[in-house]
Amino acid sequence: MERLVVLDDVWKRYYGGVVALRGVSLHVDAGEVVGLAGPNGAGKTTTMRIIVGLVRPDRGRVVVAGSEPWRGGPRLRRLLGYLPEEAGVYKHMTGMEFLRFSASLYAEDPGEAEEMVRRGAEISGLPLEDLERPMGEYSKGMRRRILLARALMTRPRIVVLDEPTSGIDVEHAVAIRRLVREEARRGAAVLVSSHNLMEMEVLADRVYIISGGRVVAEGRPGELMERYGAETLEEVYLKAVGV
Repeated sequence: MERLVVLDDVWKRYYGGVVALRGVSLHVDAGEVVGLAGPNGAGKTTTMRIIVGLVRPDRGRVVVAGSEPWRGGPRLRRLLGYLPEEAGVYKHMTGMEFLRFSASLYAEDPGEAEEMVRRGAEISGLPLEDLERPMGEYSKGMRRRILLARALMTRPRIVVLDEPTSGIDVEHAVAIRRLVREEARRGAAVLVSSHNLMEMEVLADRVYIISGGRVVAEGRPGELMERYGAETLEEVYLKAVGV
């Protein structure tokens, strides 16, 4: 299986002396969903920002689709689909205008752009009347759906999602989880961070638990539960982080 994301002994210190990552190593293969779990401030978001090239590590090796992400240029950007936790929308744009604008940044010709928009509208699951409304009128769940559609409509090979279902209702969360699994089935490498360990049990093929900038546990959910003598991934998490 093709290994599309590799971090090997990655360290990151921010100004002021805050050490966000202390030797993190992980990998994500094509066709799998990998969960990244940990408390606030554990280093999850920094890890994801390094993978998509927004942050450079101080030490360690990072390879994403064969390149260092900060050197990959337009080729790598087309291969990446990224949804930050705090991503916002242009409130005065309609959903369809947002999809068209996003497609114009990636497509090489008008035909490809229209195909991306069509795919994005389908992925969003929003009816046409909602896609024609200003996004400022959207619920949080609708905003997450349109932002996820923007991240996935280019058919990225690597999908990085930071808390994609945080704070949204069950209906939208189930739909988003279904979309994430579909991306893996078509061969994408998917990395998802979440505080919802029950969600990780059903969604992730493998899980990394990170605490204090270090990976403290890694494995398939069932393997982790057996290893820690736990009945749920939540119990594994509590034992692994020493709570």
